[in-house]
Amino acid sequence: MVKKIIAPLLAVLLLVGTAACGKKSDPAAERKANAELTVGIAQDLDESLDPHLTVSAGTREVMFNVFEGLLKAKASGDGFSPALAESVETENGGRTVRIRLREGVRFHNGESVTVEDVVWCFDRNRGAGGEKPLLPALSVIEAIERDGENGLVLTLSDPNPEFLSSLTFAIIPKDYDNQNAAPVGTGPYRFVSRKALDSIVLERNEDYWGEKPFMKKVTFRIIENAQGLLLGLQSGALDLVSHLTVTQVKSLKKKDFDVAEGKMNLVQALYLNNAAKPLDDLRVRQALCFGLDRQKLLDVAFDGRGTLLGSSMYPAFTKYFDESLTNTYPFDPARAKELLKEAGYENGLTIEVKVPSNYKPHVDTAEVMKELYEPIGVTLEIRPVEWGVWVDEVYTKRDFEATVVGVDASSLTARAMLERFVSDYAKNFINYSNADYDALFAEALSASDDATQTEAYLKMEKNLADNAASVYVQDLADMVALRKGLTGLTFYPVYVLDVSTLSWE
Repeated sequence: MVKKIIAPLLAVLLLVGTAACGKKSDPAAERKANAELTVGIAQDLDESLDPHLTVSAGTREVMFNVFEGLLKAKASGDGFSPALAESVETENGGRTVRIRLREGVRFHNGESVTVEDVVWCFDRNRGAGGEKPLLPALSVIEAIERDGENGLVLTLSDPNPEFLSSLTFAIIPKDYDNQNAAPVGTGPYRFVSRKALDSIVLERNEDYWGEKPFMKKVTFRIIENAQGLLLGLQSGALDLVSHLTVTQVKSLKKKDFDVAEGKMNLVQALYLNNAAKPLDDLRVRQALCFGLDRQKLLDVAFDGRGTLLGSSMYPAFTKYFDESLTNTYPFDPARAKELLKEAGYENGLTIEVKVPSNYKPHVDTAEVMKELYEPIGVTLEIRPVEWGVWVDEVYTKRDFEATVVGVDASSLTARAMLERFVSDYAKNFINYSNADYDALFAEALSASDDATQTEAYLKMEKNLADNAASVYVQDLADMVALRKGLTGLTFYPVYVLDVSTLSWE
């Protein structure tokens, strides 16, 4: 355990020392001259790099540059643009989907992308062999037929207004069996190497079908220590770091760095284990909602930056985002105390909060929450844990009372944000169980028109808010530090870092 904590910081200190000792050497200048980039990230990637088995948002954030789907979300948030599909058209009231593949696209291993590869990816993700679907949204596919040399036709059991949004899942080669360790995709960058708890190296895909990126090589340095990330920037070892706090940004010299601000596109909350006492009591959960001054939290921890939320949806989802839910639980400490008394906790309540220690925004949020809850008699025992421990204990085993973290969507669909709280869903890590919520989700899936489906999703969000499933806080502001001369950063409506748009002046 100690080794895992110290190793990333030692790596940074070594980088800093190397830069300091060689006075004539300027590593940042050398990277500029060689069209290379080094990015600092706060967590190691998942053990498996297979895109269909990815668990964490941090892995998708990096591997976005390696993999592509048939469609790709537009940076503007206004729909999708063609990627590996040259065109996607619907017929028969949405029950038929015709896909024409882009010609001449090759995987990173040199093999051509074929219709067979795409069909295999569909079958694998929809559970065609009777397995549990990896991507439930694709389970509506009843049949897949080849349409000429480069096309296929999907027949859906029911028309689903969200279906096209699910076509952003990664297309990978059918007969390649080492995706876990040496992933192969079609993106602007190809995977080169990985060193656990140290780095991931990508190189430019010279055979990329689209516009080739500027950077020849991109190295992602894993530094699970907030101070280590700053040292890396200040020493010249790192060129870019995302997800910084305002305090971290203020410590950087303006002559050396530019700071871009966007949104993280996630829902940060005090997530509550609804099956663990005393959080299985609605009154306790509502007391926690009424008892937190969320605006003060933003002011203290984030200099007022961020967008307050009231349910599991963030603004980039436009029509699915209900801003009115933000006011479901206005700050009311008297009401919070009253509810705690009714629940039998008049003399106070202690809750353990496990927080991934490598994400400073979440740690800072938890620490400020601790102070803000004290006046109503709630004590938060903050327990920072390594990311791997968090995934194992909180996400997988659900062995926790509360946690501060952010939840994102792998695709720009309401389903991706809301299905995780259905009673029997495997990723329902907060153990939310509500029959009305489950019924609304079934209604959303069976809806044949967009208006009906949207209404069902909005009702699901209200259900989460009314039942205080968690204490929803904000969509975090994304503060990104870029070394002077680094341009082209693009923000997307999903949690990704696109290095293909970056270049040195």
